[in-house]
Amino acid sequence: MIRNIIYFIISLLLFFIATILYGIILNGTEVTLDEALIQKGIVQFGKVSIVVDRSNYKLNLYSDSTLVKSYKAVFGKHSGRRNKMLTDFDTPIGSYFICEKSSFNKYHKMLKINYPNENDLADMLRLNSITKNEYSLIMKSKNRLGCVDNKLFQNGEIGIHGTGEYNFIFTNLPFVFNWTNGSIAVSNENIDELFSVVNVGTPVNIKF
Repeated sequence: MIRNIIYFIISLLLFFIATILYGIILNGTEVTLDEALIQKGIVQFGKVSIVVDRSNYKLNLYSDSTLVKSYKAVFGKHSGRRNKMLTDFDTPIGSYFICEKSSFNKYHKMLKINYPNENDLADMLRLNSITKNEYSLIMKSKNRLGCVDNKLFQNGEIGIHGTGEYNFIFTNLPFVFNWTNGSIAVSNENIDELFSVVNVGTPVNIKF
C-alpha cells in the first residue's frame, strides 16, 4: 500500500516536471519586444494601444495599426460569465485606458485600467448589481485619471499585471489556467516589456 502511494506521488512529480519542461521549450520560441520591433521594421513606437482577445488568451500590442507582438494572457477565474458585477472575478469586456502604472505590486508590476467606467456602472445600476448610493460613491471616488479607489472593491484593482513570485510556474504552464481576480495576467518578463512602452492614457480594448 505504502509502495503504491510512493509510486503515485513520484508519478505526479514526474508529470509536473515534464509539463513545466514542455512549457519552457514552448516559451523558448518567443521573441523579445526588441526583436519583434526589428522584424516589423519599426524604429520608434507610434500610438501605442492594446487589444485583449479573451477567446484566444492573447494580449496584442500595437504601434499605430501595426501588430507588434502578441502575449499569452490569462484572465479572471470566473471569466465567461459576463455578469456585470463588481466582485464576480470576471475579466471585464469593453473599451478602457491605462489610468495608473505601479512598480510596487504583489504581482510584480501593474497597469491599472479605469474599470469600472461609466458604461459599466450604468449597466450595473440598470441590472441592480449596485445601488444608486454605490454608483454615486464610485463616481465620486474616481480621480482625475479615471482610476477608482481600490477600497470600494472586494476583489481589488483591475488591470494588466505579472505573476509575481510564482512566475516560473505560471509562465511555463503549457495550458491555460485562469486564476486572477478579473485582471489580465502575463509573465513578469512580459509585463516588464509592456511597462516600458505603455503609458497612462494608453487605450485597452478587451474583446470576448
